[in-house]
Amino acid sequence: MKISEPITPGQVSLLLGFIPIFAAWVYAELLEYWKNSSSSPGRTSDASLVGLDISPPIEEAKIQLLEGDLSAASSKPHKASASLLRFFLMDKDFLLENRLTLRAISEFGAILACFYICDRTNLLGESAKNYNRDIFLFLYFLLIIVAAMTSLTVHHDKSPVSGKSIQYLNRHQTEEWKGWMQVLFLMYHYFEAKEIYNAIRVFIAAYVWMTGFGNFSYYHVRKDFSLARFAQMMWRLNFFVAFCCIVLDNHYMLYYICPMHTFITLMVYGALRLLNKYNEHGSVIAVKITACFLVIILIGYFWYEYVYKLDKYTYNAYHPYTSWIPIIVYVCLRNITQQFRGYTLTLFGWLGKITLETYISQFHIWLRSEGPDEQPRMLLSLIPNYPMLNFMLTTAIYITVRRY
Repeated sequence: MKISEPITPGQVSLLLGFIPIFAAWVYAELLEYWKNSSSSPGRTSDASLVGLDISPPIEEAKIQLLEGDLSAASSKPHKASASLLRFFLMDKDFLLENRLTLRAISEFGAILACFYICDRTNLLGESAKNYNRDIFLFLYFLLIIVAAMTSLTVHHDKSPVSGKSIQYLNRHQTEEWKGWMQVLFLMYHYFEAKEIYNAIRVFIAAYVWMTGFGNFSYYHVRKDFSLARFAQMMWRLNFFVAFCCIVLDNHYMLYYICPMHTFITLMVYGALRLLNKYNEHGSVIAVKITACFLVIILIGYFWYEYVYKLDKYTYNAYHPYTSWIPIIVYVCLRNITQQFRGYTLTLFGWLGKITLETYISQFHIWLRSEGPDEQPRMLLSLIPNYPMLNFMLTTAIYITVRRY
Protein backbone atom coordinates (compact mmCIF):
# COMPACT_ATOMS: atom_id res chain seq x y z
CA MET A 1 0.00 0.00 0.00
CA LYS A 2 1.50 3.30 -1.08
CA ILE A 3 0.95 6.39 1.06
CA SER A 4 0.68 9.69 -0.80
CA GLU A 5 2.32 11.83 1.89
CA PRO A 6 4.72 11.60 4.88
CA ILE A 7 3.27 10.56 8.22
CA THR A 8 2.77 13.56 10.54
CA PRO A 9 3.30 13.74 14.33
CA GLY A 10 -0.43 14.28 14.81
CA GLN A 11 -1.27 11.10 12.92
CA VAL A 12 1.26 9.11 14.98
CA SER A 13 -0.15 10.54 18.24
CA LEU A 14 -3.70 9.61 17.32
CA LEU A 15 -2.66 6.12 16.30
CA LEU A 16 -0.78 5.56 19.57
CA GLY A 17 -3.80 6.83 21.49
CA PHE A 18 -6.26 4.71 19.52
CA ILE A 19 -4.44 1.36 19.91
CA PRO A 20 -4.89 1.00 23.72
CA ILE A 21 -8.53 2.12 23.49
CA PHE A 22 -9.23 -0.40 20.75
CA ALA A 23 -7.48 -3.15 22.74
CA ALA A 24 -9.47 -2.22 25.85
CA TRP A 25 -12.73 -2.41 23.89
CA VAL A 26 -11.89 -5.85 22.48
CA TYR A 27 -11.03 -7.04 25.98
CA ALA A 28 -14.28 -5.57 27.34
CA GLU A 29 -16.28 -7.40 24.67
CA LEU A 30 -14.53 -10.65 25.61
CA LEU A 31 -15.30 -10.05 29.29
CA GLU A 32 -18.95 -9.46 28.43
CA TYR A 33 -19.03 -12.64 26.37
CA TRP A 34 -17.38 -14.72 29.11
CA LYS A 35 -19.73 -13.30 31.71
CA ASN A 36 -22.83 -14.11 29.66
CA SER A 37 -21.64 -17.55 28.62
CA SER A 38 -20.77 -18.56 32.19
CA SER A 39 -24.09 -17.37 33.60
CA SER A 40 -27.02 -19.72 33.90
CA PRO A 41 -30.19 -18.81 31.93
CA GLY A 42 -32.28 -16.22 33.67
CA ARG A 43 -29.82 -15.22 36.39
CA THR A 44 -26.17 -14.30 36.94
CA SER A 45 -23.76 -16.76 38.48
CA ASP A 46 -22.02 -15.11 41.42
CA ALA A 47 -19.35 -17.81 41.48
CA SER A 48 -18.35 -17.16 37.91
CA LEU A 49 -18.18 -13.44 38.55
CA VAL A 50 -15.90 -13.97 41.51
CA GLY A 51 -13.65 -16.22 39.44
CA LEU A 52 -13.28 -13.52 36.80
CA ASP A 53 -13.16 -10.69 39.34
CA ILE A 54 -16.09 -9.06 37.53
CA SER A 55 -19.09 -7.36 39.14
CA PRO A 56 -22.31 -6.49 37.30
CA PRO A 57 -22.18 -3.17 35.43
CA ILE A 58 -23.24 -0.15 37.43
CA GLU A 59 -26.26 1.36 35.65
CA GLU A 60 -25.77 4.80 37.17
CA ALA A 61 -22.22 4.99 35.81
CA LYS A 62 -23.49 3.99 32.37
CA ILE A 63 -26.04 6.77 32.39
CA GLN A 64 -23.43 9.32 33.45
CA LEU A 65 -20.98 8.29 30.70
CA LEU A 66 -23.48 7.76 27.88
CA GLU A 67 -25.68 10.79 28.51
CA GLY A 68 -22.88 13.17 29.52
CA ASP A 69 -23.87 14.10 33.06
CA LEU A 70 -21.52 17.08 33.28
CA SER A 71 -22.74 18.24 36.66
CA ALA A 72 -22.01 14.90 38.32
CA ALA A 73 -18.59 14.72 36.70
CA SER A 74 -17.63 18.24 37.71
CA SER A 75 -18.73 17.69 41.33
CA LYS A 76 -16.19 14.85 41.68
CA PRO A 77 -13.08 15.85 39.70
CA HIS A 78 -10.96 13.15 41.33
CA LYS A 79 -13.00 10.52 39.47
CA ALA A 80 -11.32 11.47 36.19
CA SER A 81 -7.82 10.58 37.37
CA ALA A 82 -9.13 7.46 39.11
CA SER A 83 -10.90 6.36 35.93
CA LEU A 84 -7.74 6.93 33.89
CA LEU A 85 -5.75 4.77 36.31
CA ARG A 86 -8.38 2.02 36.17
CA PHE A 87 -8.26 2.15 32.38
CA PHE A 88 -4.48 1.68 32.18
CA LEU A 89 -4.68 -1.11 34.76
CA MET A 90 -7.36 -2.78 32.59
CA ASP A 91 -9.72 -2.97 35.56
CA LYS A 92 -12.40 -5.46 34.54
CA ASP A 93 -15.25 -3.71 36.32
CA PHE A 94 -14.31 -0.40 34.71
CA LEU A 95 -14.05 -1.90 31.23
CA LEU A 96 -17.45 -3.55 31.53
CA GLU A 97 -19.06 -0.37 32.80
CA ASN A 98 -17.64 1.62 29.89
CA ARG A 99 -17.84 -1.02 27.17
CA LEU A 100 -20.28 0.97 25.03
CA THR A 101 -18.18 4.13 25.34
CA LEU A 102 -15.05 2.23 24.29
CA ARG A 103 -16.99 0.78 21.35
CA ALA A 104 -18.11 4.25 20.23
CA ILE A 105 -14.52 5.57 20.35
CA SER A 106 -13.30 2.52 18.43
CA GLU A 107 -15.95 3.02 15.75
CA PHE A 108 -14.94 6.66 15.45
CA GLY A 109 -11.30 5.67 15.03
CA ALA A 110 -12.27 3.11 12.40
CA ILE A 111 -14.12 5.79 10.43
CA LEU A 112 -11.07 8.08 10.48
CA ALA A 113 -8.88 5.16 9.37
CA CYS A 114 -11.31 4.50 6.54
CA PHE A 115 -11.05 8.15 5.48
CA TYR A 116 -7.27 7.89 5.39
CA ILE A 117 -7.24 4.66 3.38
CA CYS A 118 -9.74 5.95 0.83
CA ASP A 119 -8.20 9.38 0.38
CA ARG A 120 -4.48 9.07 1.12
CA THR A 121 -3.44 5.67 -0.25
CA ASN A 122 -3.56 3.84 -3.55
CA LEU A 123 -5.20 0.77 -2.03
CA LEU A 124 -8.48 1.69 -3.76
CA GLY A 125 -8.95 2.98 -7.29
CA GLU A 126 -10.10 6.31 -8.61
CA SER A 127 -11.96 7.60 -11.65
CA ALA A 128 -12.69 10.93 -13.30
CA LYS A 129 -15.88 12.91 -12.74
CA ASN A 130 -18.40 12.95 -15.56
CA TYR A 131 -21.46 15.19 -15.77
CA ASN A 132 -24.59 14.29 -17.69
CA ARG A 133 -27.58 16.56 -17.13
CA ASP A 134 -30.10 13.84 -17.90
CA ILE A 135 -28.63 11.40 -15.35
CA PHE A 136 -28.18 14.18 -12.79
CA LEU A 137 -31.82 15.31 -12.97
CA PHE A 138 -33.10 11.75 -13.18
CA LEU A 139 -31.37 10.74 -9.94
CA TYR A 140 -32.48 13.84 -8.06
CA PHE A 141 -36.13 13.71 -9.11
CA LEU A 142 -36.19 9.96 -8.51
CA LEU A 143 -35.15 10.62 -4.92
CA ILE A 144 -37.88 13.26 -4.58
CA ILE A 145 -40.52 10.82 -5.87
CA VAL A 146 -39.35 8.09 -3.49
CA ALA A 147 -39.35 10.55 -0.58
CA ALA A 148 -42.85 11.77 -1.46
CA MET A 149 -44.22 8.23 -1.73
CA THR A 150 -42.64 6.89 1.44
CA SER A 151 -42.03 9.73 3.87
CA LEU A 152 -44.62 12.50 3.36
CA THR A 153 -45.62 13.51 6.88
CA VAL A 154 -48.10 15.98 8.36
CA HIS A 155 -46.94 17.60 11.61
CA HIS A 156 -49.25 19.09 14.24
CA ASP A 157 -46.65 20.41 16.65
CA LYS A 158 -47.53 23.29 18.91
CA SER A 159 -45.36 26.30 19.63
CA PRO A 160 -43.59 25.87 23.01
CA VAL A 161 -44.21 29.56 23.78
CA SER A 162 -47.64 30.50 22.45
CA GLY A 163 -49.21 27.05 22.18
CA LYS A 164 -50.49 27.95 18.72
CA SER A 165 -50.44 25.75 15.65
CA ILE A 166 -47.27 24.85 13.82
CA GLN A 167 -45.09 27.91 13.25
CA TYR A 168 -43.17 29.50 10.42
CA LEU A 169 -39.85 27.79 9.72
CA ASN A 170 -40.51 25.03 12.23
CA ARG A 171 -37.83 22.44 13.01
CA HIS A 172 -39.23 19.80 10.64
CA GLN A 173 -39.29 22.29 7.78
CA THR A 174 -35.77 23.62 8.25
CA GLU A 175 -34.37 20.08 8.48
CA GLU A 176 -36.14 19.17 5.24
CA TRP A 177 -34.79 22.34 3.65
CA LYS A 178 -31.24 21.47 4.65
CA GLY A 179 -31.77 17.90 3.45
CA TRP A 180 -32.79 18.58 -0.14
CA MET A 181 -30.13 21.28 -0.47
CA GLN A 182 -27.53 18.88 0.87
CA VAL A 183 -28.44 16.25 -1.73
CA LEU A 184 -27.94 18.76 -4.54
CA PHE A 185 -24.76 20.00 -2.91
CA LEU A 186 -23.31 16.48 -2.79
CA MET A 187 -24.40 15.61 -6.32
CA TYR A 188 -22.84 18.86 -7.54
CA HIS A 189 -19.49 17.70 -6.15
CA TYR A 190 -19.78 14.10 -7.30
CA PHE A 191 -20.78 14.84 -10.89
CA GLU A 192 -19.05 18.25 -11.09
CA ALA A 193 -22.26 19.90 -12.24
CA LYS A 194 -20.75 23.31 -12.93
CA GLU A 195 -23.96 24.69 -14.41
CA ILE A 196 -25.62 24.82 -10.95
CA TYR A 197 -22.67 26.62 -9.35
CA ASN A 198 -24.73 29.74 -8.62
CA ALA A 199 -27.44 27.68 -6.93
CA ILE A 200 -24.85 25.99 -4.73
CA ARG A 201 -23.60 29.39 -3.58
CA VAL A 202 -27.16 30.29 -2.61
CA PHE A 203 -27.49 27.01 -0.70
CA ILE A 204 -24.36 27.80 1.31
CA ALA A 205 -25.79 31.21 2.17
CA ALA A 206 -29.03 29.52 3.22
CA TYR A 207 -27.15 27.09 5.50
CA VAL A 208 -25.43 29.93 7.28
CA TRP A 209 -28.68 31.89 7.54
CA MET A 210 -30.42 28.90 9.12
CA THR A 211 -27.61 28.51 11.63
CA GLY A 212 -28.15 32.09 12.74
CA PHE A 213 -31.94 31.66 12.75
CA GLY A 214 -31.79 28.44 14.77
CA ASN A 215 -29.43 29.86 17.38
CA PHE A 216 -31.42 33.09 17.65
CA SER A 217 -34.66 31.12 18.17
CA TYR A 218 -33.09 28.93 20.85
CA TYR A 219 -31.44 31.67 22.88
CA HIS A 220 -34.39 34.06 22.55
CA VAL A 221 -36.97 31.47 23.62
CA ARG A 222 -35.03 29.24 26.03
CA LYS A 223 -32.83 31.99 27.51
CA ASP A 224 -30.18 29.36 28.18
CA PHE A 225 -26.84 31.18 28.01
CA SER A 226 -25.01 28.63 30.16
CA LEU A 227 -21.42 27.77 29.38
CA ALA A 228 -22.35 24.09 29.15
CA ARG A 229 -24.86 24.73 26.35
CA PHE A 230 -22.42 26.96 24.48
CA ALA A 231 -19.58 24.44 24.84
CA GLN A 232 -21.89 21.68 23.62
CA MET A 233 -22.64 23.64 20.46
CA MET A 234 -18.97 24.40 19.80
CA TRP A 235 -18.15 20.71 20.34
CA ARG A 236 -20.91 19.69 17.93
CA LEU A 237 -19.62 22.01 15.22
CA ASN A 238 -15.89 21.33 15.49
CA PHE A 239 -15.21 17.92 17.08
CA PHE A 240 -15.42 15.86 13.89
CA VAL A 241 -13.64 18.35 11.67
CA ALA A 242 -10.79 18.79 14.17
CA PHE A 243 -9.93 15.09 14.05
CA CYS A 244 -10.26 15.03 10.27
CA CYS A 245 -7.76 17.88 10.06
CA ILE A 246 -5.27 15.93 12.22
CA VAL A 247 -5.68 12.57 10.52
CA LEU A 248 -5.68 13.93 6.96
CA ASP A 249 -3.25 16.84 7.54
CA ASN A 250 -5.73 19.41 6.24
CA HIS A 251 -6.25 22.99 7.36
CA TYR A 252 -9.45 23.96 9.16
CA MET A 253 -10.52 26.36 6.41
CA LEU A 254 -10.68 23.53 3.86
CA TYR A 255 -13.97 22.56 5.54
CA TYR A 256 -15.24 26.11 5.22
CA ILE A 257 -18.81 25.28 6.26
CA CYS A 258 -17.62 24.54 9.82
CA PRO A 259 -15.91 27.91 10.47
CA MET A 260 -18.86 29.69 8.86
CA HIS A 261 -21.31 27.98 11.21
CA THR A 262 -19.00 28.55 14.16
CA PHE A 263 -18.68 32.27 13.40
CA ILE A 264 -22.42 32.86 13.07
CA THR A 265 -23.05 30.87 16.27
CA LEU A 266 -20.52 32.97 18.17
CA MET A 267 -22.07 36.17 16.86
CA VAL A 268 -25.65 35.24 17.79
CA TYR A 269 -24.61 33.91 21.20
CA GLY A 270 -22.59 37.03 22.01
CA ALA A 271 -25.29 39.43 20.82
CA LEU A 272 -28.12 37.78 22.75
CA ARG A 273 -26.15 37.05 25.92
CA LEU A 274 -25.13 40.70 26.28
CA LEU A 275 -27.79 42.31 28.50
CA ASN A 276 -29.98 39.24 27.93
CA LYS A 277 -32.53 40.30 30.56
CA TYR A 278 -33.67 43.02 28.14
CA ASN A 279 -34.19 40.68 25.18
CA GLU A 280 -37.94 40.76 25.73
CA HIS A 281 -38.00 44.38 24.58
CA GLY A 282 -38.44 44.70 20.83
CA SER A 283 -36.30 47.84 20.66
CA VAL A 284 -33.36 46.05 22.30
CA ILE A 285 -33.56 43.15 19.85
CA ALA A 286 -33.77 45.64 16.96
CA VAL A 287 -30.60 47.36 18.16
CA LYS A 288 -28.79 44.03 18.48
CA ILE A 289 -29.84 42.91 15.01
CA THR A 290 -28.71 46.26 13.59
CA ALA A 291 -25.37 45.94 15.38
CA CYS A 292 -24.88 42.45 13.93
CA PHE A 293 -25.70 43.83 10.50
CA LEU A 294 -23.09 46.57 10.88
CA VAL A 295 -20.50 43.99 11.97
CA ILE A 296 -21.25 41.93 8.88
CA ILE A 297 -20.86 45.04 6.71
CA LEU A 298 -17.40 45.63 8.39
CA ILE A 299 -16.21 41.67 8.03
CA GLY A 300 -17.69 42.35 4.30
CA TYR A 301 -15.42 45.42 3.71
CA PHE A 302 -12.21 43.57 4.57
CA TRP A 303 -13.36 40.58 2.55
CA TYR A 304 -13.93 42.88 -0.42
CA GLU A 305 -10.52 44.46 -0.11
CA TYR A 306 -8.44 41.32 0.43
CA VAL A 307 -10.46 38.47 -1.10
CA TYR A 308 -13.09 39.77 -3.45
CA LYS A 309 -10.62 41.59 -5.70
CA LEU A 310 -8.97 38.29 -6.55
CA ASP A 311 -10.09 36.44 -9.67
CA LYS A 312 -13.60 35.05 -9.10
CA TYR A 313 -16.51 33.84 -11.13
CA THR A 314 -18.68 36.69 -12.38
CA TYR A 315 -21.52 35.63 -10.13
CA ASN A 316 -19.38 35.98 -7.05
CA ALA A 317 -19.40 39.73 -7.54
CA TYR A 318 -23.16 39.83 -6.97
CA HIS A 319 -23.70 36.88 -4.65
CA PRO A 320 -23.05 38.61 -1.29
CA TYR A 321 -25.63 41.27 -2.18
CA THR A 322 -28.32 39.13 -3.78
CA SER A 323 -28.30 35.74 -2.03
CA TRP A 324 -30.90 36.98 0.47
CA ILE A 325 -33.48 37.31 -2.29
CA PRO A 326 -33.98 33.58 -3.06
CA ILE A 327 -33.81 32.78 0.65
CA ILE A 328 -36.67 35.17 1.46
CA VAL A 329 -38.67 33.97 -1.55
CA TYR A 330 -38.31 30.35 -0.45
CA VAL A 331 -39.30 31.14 3.15
CA CYS A 332 -42.42 32.99 1.99
CA LEU A 333 -43.50 30.33 -0.49
CA ARG A 334 -42.77 27.43 1.86
CA ASN A 335 -44.87 29.02 4.60
CA ILE A 336 -47.61 30.50 2.44
CA THR A 337 -50.37 28.64 4.35
CA GLN A 338 -50.50 26.98 7.76
CA GLN A 339 -51.45 23.65 6.20
CA PHE A 340 -48.64 23.71 3.65
CA ARG A 341 -45.98 24.49 6.23
CA GLY A 342 -47.02 21.39 8.18
CA TYR A 343 -46.12 18.98 5.34
CA THR A 344 -42.56 17.70 5.14
CA LEU A 345 -40.64 14.86 3.52
CA THR A 346 -39.03 13.12 6.47
CA LEU A 347 -36.43 11.43 4.25
CA PHE A 348 -34.95 14.84 3.47
CA GLY A 349 -35.51 15.79 7.11
CA TRP A 350 -33.35 12.86 8.20
CA LEU A 351 -30.64 13.93 5.78
CA GLY A 352 -30.93 17.47 7.12
CA LYS A 353 -30.07 16.28 10.63
CA ILE A 354 -26.64 14.98 9.60
CA THR A 355 -25.55 17.64 7.11
CA LEU A 356 -22.32 18.44 8.98
CA GLU A 357 -21.17 14.82 9.00
CA THR A 358 -22.34 14.40 5.42
CA TYR A 359 -20.41 17.44 4.25
CA ILE A 360 -17.14 16.40 5.90
CA SER A 361 -17.33 12.70 4.96
CA GLN A 362 -17.90 13.25 1.26
CA PHE A 363 -14.34 14.46 0.68
CA HIS A 364 -12.70 11.33 2.04
CA ILE A 365 -14.95 8.34 1.43
CA TRP A 366 -16.96 9.28 -1.67
CA LEU A 367 -14.49 11.53 -3.46
CA ARG A 368 -10.68 11.63 -3.48
CA SER A 369 -8.39 14.62 -2.98
CA GLU A 370 -5.14 12.63 -2.58
CA GLY A 371 -3.24 15.30 -0.64
CA PRO A 372 -3.40 17.89 2.15
CA ASP A 373 -5.73 20.82 1.42
CA GLU A 374 -6.39 19.65 -2.14
CA GLN A 375 -9.80 19.78 -3.76
CA PRO A 376 -11.60 16.44 -4.38
CA ARG A 377 -11.12 16.29 -8.14
CA MET A 378 -11.45 12.50 -8.47
CA LEU A 379 -14.01 9.86 -7.49
CA LEU A 380 -13.43 6.79 -5.34
CA SER A 381 -13.66 3.83 -7.74
CA LEU A 382 -14.54 0.36 -6.45
CA ILE A 383 -16.07 -0.94 -9.71
CA PRO A 384 -13.90 0.32 -12.60
CA ASN A 385 -15.57 1.10 -15.94
CA TYR A 386 -19.07 0.95 -14.43
CA PRO A 387 -19.71 4.53 -13.28
CA MET A 388 -23.35 4.10 -12.21
CA LEU A 389 -22.77 0.83 -10.39
CA ASN A 390 -19.75 2.42 -8.71
CA PHE A 391 -21.92 5.40 -7.75
CA MET A 392 -24.49 3.05 -6.21
CA LEU A 393 -21.91 1.08 -4.20
CA THR A 394 -19.84 4.00 -2.96
CA THR A 395 -23.00 5.92 -2.04
CA ALA A 396 -24.27 2.95 -0.02
CA ILE A 397 -20.96 2.76 1.85
CA TYR A 398 -20.87 6.53 2.28
CA ILE A 399 -24.36 6.68 3.81
CA THR A 400 -23.67 3.70 6.07
CA VAL A 401 -20.44 5.19 7.43
CA ARG A 402 -21.79 8.70 7.97
CA ARG A 403 -24.69 7.34 10.06
CA TYR A 404 -22.21 6.48 12.79
